[in-house]
Amino acid sequence: MPRPGETLSVRLGDGRSMAYAQYGAPDGAVVVNAHGGLACRLDVAASDDAARTAGVRLISPDRPGIGGSDPQPGRTILDWADDVAAMLDQLGAEHFSAMGWSMGGQYAAALAWALPDRVKRVAIIAGALPLTEPGVFARLPAFDRIYTRLSQRASWLVKPCFSAMALGARTAPALYGRFAAGQLGAADAAVLRDEGYDEFARMSAEALRRPGGVVEDYRAWMRPWGFSPEQIAIPVDVWGGQQDELVKPAWPRELARRIPGATLHERPGGHFLAHLYYPEILTRLVGA
Repeated sequence: MPRPGETLSVRLGDGRSMAYAQYGAPDGAVVVNAHGGLACRLDVAASDDAARTAGVRLISPDRPGIGGSDPQPGRTILDWADDVAAMLDQLGAEHFSAMGWSMGGQYAAALAWALPDRVKRVAIIAGALPLTEPGVFARLPAFDRIYTRLSQRASWLVKPCFSAMALGARTAPALYGRFAAGQLGAADAAVLRDEGYDEFARMSAEALRRPGGVVEDYRAWMRPWGFSPEQIAIPVDVWGGQQDELVKPAWPRELARRIPGATLHERPGGHFLAHLYYPEILTRLVGA
């Protein structure tokens, strides 16, 4: 039986390897996690106990080019939905729910739209509106705008930045974690401190170890979704942190308004609010 967080993989139809980690109850109801930006399959490690209690088998794959997954240049979020379907076919999971945090929110939305006969419910946590819509990109945090534009126009310049971040996370994890906490609001800094700076650094080191994949992740989130929020037809929970300093507070409200029948959950917390509400999020995904 795999250990929580152990690196596992499947081979996709085109020969690419897709890495994933598993948390919670091995025989539980399947929930697929879409990790955030500058993150990887390990970003839900803190949910292991909550997933086990909720009876959830939480499967968290790396997107192409991130962590242990092979790259797929030019990919879109709907390409990733195809990858997830192929992975779950091999794992024997027909029906599942999904959750996506931050940059991963659009990937969870893609599963809802692309696989409505298989997906039961989706949680979008601190997610953004489609960045191709007028005015949305300009409201991103400055570092996301910079990383996105450099990834699109000067990858030779930003790849060394990602490499340096990975080196710092590997060689000075406590310092790296404290530095990251200092760039966030008080609510998110508290989450990193309470869960351990070393754990955050370990996740970051794995997420950033293939700089080209991080570049492609930033390119991909600027490509059209291929559908609109209004076209999602399965139950969706939209979660927003009241002290989130990275995602505009209006975005979760707007997503919930635009997705038919969506339920909005605004809670005390920052961008990392999932870490405060894993029991509720997971219970709703499999039991609502």
